Amino acid sequence: MSGSQDPGTTQGTVRQPTVAEVAREPMTTVETRAHLAAAAYLIKRSQDGALVVVTDDARRRALGVVTDADISQAVADGHDLERRRISDVLAGRDLVTVHPDTPVDVALRQMIGARVRHLVVAGDGGSDRIVDMTDLCRVLVGPA
Repeated sequence: MSGSQDPGTTQGTVRQPTVAEVAREPMTTVETRAHLAAAAYLIKRSQDGALVVVTDDARRRALGVVTDADISQAVADGHDLERRRISDVLAGRDLVTVHPDTPVDVALRQMIGARVRHLVVAGDGGSDRIVDMTDLCRVLVGPA
């Protein structure tokens, strides 16, 4: 096998996996006008920790991410989850995205810097996908 090269390497260096290799379609999406009680139900039903918030038009463009932590914070702050809207949670928050070709370690650093656990993967010409910190760590560390 001398002279052959491992497909995971490039001239002796290990190729870094990219976000595109681990990103997944969001299990569930939600629109900005939905209330947090609906989001809590959807998160429980999907058994995922986050929902991608999308526009209510045909494009369904990602606007942000609402998480189980956002709902817990709203409860702790005494908000009525039937009245508090997703748009209230996203107000003043920037959408944190990553390009599909971004190496996994770079995406993790971006998450740490932005203090988020989920990134929307945009720019691949299709629907937006999502990746979370566990997805990325699993690639670097391996399954538990």
